[in-house]
Amino acid sequence: MQIIDKAGTYTLGSRTVKRLGYGAMRLAGPGVFGPPRDTAEAAAVLREAVALGINHIDTSDYYGPYVVNQLIRETLAPYPDDLVIVTKIGARRGEDGSWLPAASPEELRQAVYDNLRNLQLDVLDVVNMRFWGDNGHDPAEGSVEPALAVLAELQREGLIRHIGLSNVTPRQVEEALGICEIVCVQNQYNLAHRADDALIDTLAARAIAYVPFFPLGGFSPLQSETLSRVARQLEATPMQVALAWLLQRSPNILLIPGTSSLAHLRENVAAAAVELPDEAIAALDGIGAMPLPA
Repeated sequence: MQIIDKAGTYTLGSRTVKRLGYGAMRLAGPGVFGPPRDTAEAAAVLREAVALGINHIDTSDYYGPYVVNQLIRETLAPYPDDLVIVTKIGARRGEDGSWLPAASPEELRQAVYDNLRNLQLDVLDVVNMRFWGDNGHDPAEGSVEPALAVLAELQREGLIRHIGLSNVTPRQVEEALGICEIVCVQNQYNLAHRADDALIDTLAARAIAYVPFFPLGGFSPLQSETLSRVARQLEATPMQVALAWLLQRSPNILLIPGTSSLAHLRENVAAAAVELPDEAIAALDGIGAMPLPA
């Protein structure tokens, strides 16, 4: 089943990836902490993702921590030639599972070494620098130069091929582009959270990929009667329609929906085949104009 090919491809740095990829975060235990509930099932999901044609996996060493990257290595290495593994740095996990910033030069350098070791790679294709803003999720202004200077140095050393950004503002993107080449931006964006509409278009004009995290709402899945109605009309699931909307939103959007379920993985991949007529797109566009629940 290669439904995923219908979504097309996009350039990510020096690599070409299919626009529907896979986010590995949910392979860790509850709260993205500790080992998977079912290690065999988690490994099966990774193998099935590759078998279905996915060649872009998003991960991080702070998922687990270390657990997810080690599972990817144990399951998929030696890696297929076309597989692009994108990782993130800039955080660490407390002993209680808390998410803590880790952005000193020493911490960033060690994070790259740890990712290389746990993924069993000589060079990381793409490293996203994850910034921590308001409440840990919402971007907040502040200079990106100190962190990117470290990544640029690691890039010159040959440990990183390409650099991306995560959880940033448009102003920070502009600052970053004056420091080094940026190949992707990873921010929260979905049918209901549309703050980055203008940024997506700006990046598209510059041929920079935009990778929405929480494309299906994250830990609180998208809930909308409009979405459910459109899904019924198209004989698809609401989540498939939400992914299909993102694919049609802009050609530079790369999707990384995550799951630890084989059934959900196959459902997500099938979203690439969902055709959205103009009236469905208009209805779905209206969801973003509605106020978000408090």
